[in-house]
Amino acid sequence: MKQFLYRAWLLIGTFSVFPTANAQSLESITVDGTQRTYLVYKPANLEAQRPLLISCHGANQDAYYMKNEQMKMETVADTARFLIVFPNGIDKQWDISGDRDIHFIEALIDKMVEQHQVDRNCIYLSGFSMGGMLTYHAMNKIADKIAAFAPISGYPLYGSSANSSRPVPIMHTQGLADDICSPDGVPAVLAKWIARNNCDPTPTVIENYLGFSHAKMSIWGGGDEGTEVRLLELAGKGHWVSNDGLITGDEIWRFCKRFSLNKTTPNISITSPKSGTTSYCFAPQGEAAFPDIVFSANADDNNGTVTKVDFYDGDQLVGTDETSPYSVTLTGLTTGVHTLTAVATDNDGETSSTSVKVTLSSPSTLIISNSFNQAGCVPAGWTTYDGKETRVGYSNGYNLGCRILQFTGSPRGLNYGLYFRNVDGKPREGWAKFGLANGSATLSLTPGHYTLKYKICNWNKPNFEPVELDIEKRADGTSVAQQTYLPTINIGNVASNSFGQLEQQTFSFDITEQGEYVIALYTADVSYGDCILGQLILTADSYGTTDIREMRQDDKREITGNQVIYDLQGHRLNSSQLSKGLYIVNGKKTILH
Repeated sequence: MKQFLYRAWLLIGTFSVFPTANAQSLESITVDGTQRTYLVYKPANLEAQRPLLISCHGANQDAYYMKNEQMKMETVADTARFLIVFPNGIDKQWDISGDRDIHFIEALIDKMVEQHQVDRNCIYLSGFSMGGMLTYHAMNKIADKIAAFAPISGYPLYGSSANSSRPVPIMHTQGLADDICSPDGVPAVLAKWIARNNCDPTPTVIENYLGFSHAKMSIWGGGDEGTEVRLLELAGKGHWVSNDGLITGDEIWRFCKRFSLNKTTPNISITSPKSGTTSYCFAPQGEAAFPDIVFSANADDNNGTVTKVDFYDGDQLVGTDETSPYSVTLTGLTTGVHTLTAVATDNDGETSSTSVKVTLSSPSTLIISNSFNQAGCVPAGWTTYDGKETRVGYSNGYNLGCRILQFTGSPRGLNYGLYFRNVDGKPREGWAKFGLANGSATLSLTPGHYTLKYKICNWNKPNFEPVELDIEKRADGTSVAQQTYLPTINIGNVASNSFGQLEQQTFSFDITEQGEYVIALYTADVSYGDCILGQLILTADSYGTTDIREMRQDDKREITGNQVIYDLQGHRLNSSQLSKGLYIVNGKKTILH
């Protein structure tokens, strides 16, 4: 394995022969008995207590190449007044699994503090390619010494973890034409750090970043202690540092300079609701009654105490809490997009704020499957469980297990579908649910008659296995209606297989109590029971009283003609199939005696 990894590092740096001589002299330091070398760039007359950026080269490169050919950051360092160190790896490689180069970085920090009086609270680490891998490694090792991290075109290729001692700010820069460190692996790595930092799982996406048509910036904000994760993607860029148009070094400094280990303003993060949450309320026009929202936040202060947290809906102050845990309850909310802001004030009068956006919508028809448009994610509002792992949307970076699959065969009956499974086959342990409390969507239903349209198939079950649909109360999981469907199409476990159109299915049900509900789908209770959900559309057919109409058995002749009849499981019937019991007739509960 070590020999294989070594060959991989050689591949990362095989583009050209790199210079090893320069007019600037290397400096040296002894670390763990080994002499290590590095370059320093110091702006003229640099003041004391200024920041330090450590910039690590790629495999088979060196400090000279990183300084002069890759980063070219002298101008920004001169203007912003900070020190840069370009360390050399041993044999032009980095130790990305052990402590050898972690100790080197720690020794460099100590020496730069002693020699140049840099600010220990403003140390930043960046690296290209294998240097980026070292940057990720350092997040888990020395987060207490580095204020922010900025890897470039490098990440752990053989498995990653996010076990830092504190939440860490990260900006990853990635060329989308990179054929050495593929951009495909970046989302899974960043997803772990987004979760570690407790960032908003739904990013703010800026297309044409800074006016550059090839640049896209995704920002996962709202993390603990003011952290955020950023991904700067550059279309058409390969395994290289961008120095034409959008300058990588400038962006790294723009990001890193915002963070310090001795932050004096209070820390604040919103714990509820999740940013991007949408509350759907089906009700007659103008009568939507949205559920109350608990608006809560965590807040603390590194150098004092938090005296209060103010809560705003837009510009309106809706409440203040002076005691942890900080929260208010929002009632009587109206349709639209609400920007909810929490502002923490500390004992020195310093403040910090953070915001989330929630949307309140009152549709008559909701195409839930419109969000099935990105492979490898669990869409917002959905929660999946396969007997081993729970996944909550929005989240991404998945290449196994429950997730959106993109189908590429021709012909094909779907472009995308939500795949979920039951690993061990235990009863009701393979499911996908829309509207659970841990997701980012709620579904409130007014009494009335509803229809679900859906398209379902199996993924890897050639003999076909049934899928159960349930409408459940969100509070306790009680089922109020259910239907079982046996698919007629199996894709065959390969996304590039061709397959036909899925049959349109209908599930009608009656809601008798106003409340919050969940749409649940369950696989068969067999090992690796599975389902592909390709379409899900909820429509309110009618609203109104849910009183039960009584009718004698010999009067069932009244239930004829064009009337629409369902049993309580959503199966459509004709009048000849009726006996004593309870039915839905034209959206009204009817009992036959």
